[in-house]
Amino acid sequence: MTATTLQPASAARSSPMDRARALARLRVSDAGFRLFALGAAVLVLVLLLGVVISLFIGALPAFREFGVDFLFSDSWSPPKEKFGAATAIYGTLVTSLIAMLIAVPVGLGIAVFLTELCWLPLRRPIGVAIELLAGIPSIIYGIWGVYYFRPVMQAYIQPFLINTLGNLPIIGYLFAGPPLGYGVLTAGLVLALMILPFITAVSRDVFDTVPPVLKEAAYGVGATTFEVVGNIVIPYTRVGVIGGVMLALGRALGETMAVTFVVGNATKIQASILAQGTTISAMIANQFADADPGLFTSSLLALGFILFVITFLVLAAARFMLSRSELKA
Repeated sequence: MTATTLQPASAARSSPMDRARALARLRVSDAGFRLFALGAAVLVLVLLLGVVISLFIGALPAFREFGVDFLFSDSWSPPKEKFGAATAIYGTLVTSLIAMLIAVPVGLGIAVFLTELCWLPLRRPIGVAIELLAGIPSIIYGIWGVYYFRPVMQAYIQPFLINTLGNLPIIGYLFAGPPLGYGVLTAGLVLALMILPFITAVSRDVFDTVPPVLKEAAYGVGATTFEVVGNIVIPYTRVGVIGGVMLALGRALGETMAVTFVVGNATKIQASILAQGTTISAMIANQFADADPGLFTSSLLALGFILFVITFLVLAAARFMLSRSELKA
């Protein structure tokens, strides 16, 4: 009787102390987690700021020497120490634009097919196969592009474009010139293949988050698959879709090796997308090892700084448009 009466009293006396210890441990662990998360966020910002500052300091001699003309000049002559970023900027933007124009609709179409139309047993194998494309190193895409895709472009695709679209009065100049195989269009097509898995994988995952009841309600009132996708799936998941597209655009803007193999690495701007060109990352990869300390190296660092600024502005603009659309919604 005494043991049974003493046990609850002892438990009652120790219970507040146990709760206090547990709360103290929780407060300590919560404070540690907060500090860890804050440190991780600050570390990312410090590293980003360090990269920007180091690039700007390295590029400062080139900016002082050439000024604003560095952005608009297409001259690139290391012996004469005359450098301009216009050709590389133009090639970067055009190849990325070509890649996005092809990869975005195709990637979204594949994602819609996998989530809405594909036979259930085939969804996972096809999805895994597409995701595997994202794991292929860029050097492999470059080797495939230069040894297999470039001959196809030279023998079939470029001659077809020259003989058809090249004869049109307004856009014909975009498809003029000899079929060399190398060129801006070839680089854009290889980039489209490289970024396609990112758009498809992200879009498929966010499409799967749409509540089935919304789609079932739409189908119940007679909506077609096209109407369900356009009026329910895409609006519901627009934030995730834009995130996937921006991820792919960042990959396209900064891709180096695959583009270097197939773009032709010419340092003059040409209007035709069949002509050879270059990009910022390709020019840095080709010439940094041979660059002499001084204005040459500074110009290459300036190209890197410009690429950073372009990427930042594109992502910031996308985020701004997304926030505006959320406010309107």
